[in-house]
Amino acid sequence: MVKITGTMISYYFICKTKLWLSANRLNLEDNSEDVHIGRVLHEINEEKSKHAEISLGNVKIDKITDDYVIEFKKSDSDPEAAKWQLLLELFTLKQKGIEKKGRLEYAEKNRQTKTEVVMLDDVHEAKLLEIFEEINALIEEKIPPKPVFVSKCKKCAYYEYCFI
Repeated sequence: MVKITGTMISYYFICKTKLWLSANRLNLEDNSEDVHIGRVLHEINEEKSKHAEISLGNVKIDKITDDYVIEFKKSDSDPEAAKWQLLLELFTLKQKGIEKKGRLEYAEKNRQTKTEVVMLDDVHEAKLLEIFEEINALIEEKIPPKPVFVSKCKKCAYYEYCFI
């Protein structure tokens, strides 16, 4: 069984093809402008805080405070993916005996920050365990799932692989 990362959880909600390709070491994101923007935002937020980005096994936590685990996103274009990525972080901490609330912070274009509080409960934990099983089954397949085109595919680093 593969250790599930935050990126894998995110891709599970964004695109199963992208998840399979990434998990099977076909990385096309090094040339993606959106990926570079996200990395720069993480670096900026890291400079603002000495408690920024903590690696804990298979997850990277952007920031942790006394009350919250904070996940920074450049936009709210994939809120479900961001929520479940944060739930994975909360779950991982809980496995270590640390219980926190989660907070998603979206950097909006007008330089304001949009926030959302996320709580890990028994229902989310059970769903996470199901997602782990589904991700492991998916990435063990011999071929990737057929891509499904949606409008945001045009901005994806895997667009040419999937559709051209």
